[in-house]
Amino acid sequence: MRFNLQPGDETERLDTLVAKRAGITRSQAKRLIGLGKVRVNETPATKAGEKPVKNAVVEVEAEGPGPEGLRPEPYPLSIAHEDSYLAVVDKPAGMVVYPGAGHPAGTLLNALAHHSSKLASIGGPLRPGVVHRLDKDTSGLIVIALDDRAYYGLLEQFRDRSIKRKYEALVWGSPKEGEGVIDLSIGRSRADRKKMSTRSRRGKVAVTRWKVLRRFRNASLIQATLGTGRTHQIRVHMASLGHPVLGDRTYGRKTSMELGGLRVQIPRQMLHAKTLGFIHPVTGEAMEFEAPLPTDMKELLEKLEAAG
Repeated sequence: MRFNLQPGDETERLDTLVAKRAGITRSQAKRLIGLGKVRVNETPATKAGEKPVKNAVVEVEAEGPGPEGLRPEPYPLSIAHEDSYLAVVDKPAGMVVYPGAGHPAGTLLNALAHHSSKLASIGGPLRPGVVHRLDKDTSGLIVIALDDRAYYGLLEQFRDRSIKRKYEALVWGSPKEGEGVIDLSIGRSRADRKKMSTRSRRGKVAVTRWKVLRRFRNASLIQATLGTGRTHQIRVHMASLGHPVLGDRTYGRKTSMELGGLRVQIPRQMLHAKTLGFIHPVTGEAMEFEAPLPTDMKELLEKLEAAG
């Protein structure tokens, strides 16, 4: 595959860029670079950590996932909006956005490939049109580009942070204040590379605005608005306040609660991408969508309310 660097890409490592665009892991990208299968401006790259110059052209020589590429699969999807250029999907908890290690099929992109006759050609063979993502166990709205013009237009809005993204989450405890701003950089944890941390030596700027919507005896419903879009941002930031997202097995471990004399199990992180707003990258129309809370969050809210 071949791709041109976009504004802002020159700050990224080569292996990170190749992984994102080719839909592979960073370790796989490093291996390809080591084998001389990645070229920058027609010159074989030698260092995974190098940062390509502005406007560079990157070529990746590698076999795809197979002759079929991204396999269409007939899984049901909740489509909030669809036109010739993009689709807004209300992703259920438990569904991965695109194929990868451990999840070769059954993803949102597999289902969208079956649903739509058109997908963008940019973003890699296994994640065409993907400009942002949601964690597997986070539910809610995600936009996927079906057209290359839409891909670049949406990508630019995510980069300049003009996309409107609001989440609702059930968190442990009751924050002392009614609202606040968390401005703590986020990067890979030094102790566990699979986790993110606010204590990373190479953290990137991360901003989350939050406010309490409802308070219960030992939990709260909050709204969180993203100022940036770092990996696991809301989960890491709320945990840093001492109010982790309920059900988060990575950052909070609050996977059950005593409610009304009964032990209630919380199967996944209670985090939902409720509002998504952007300017249509082709028509210029201002668009905003809302997804209702999923059943599992509604049921837990009812139990919290009943417990007083």
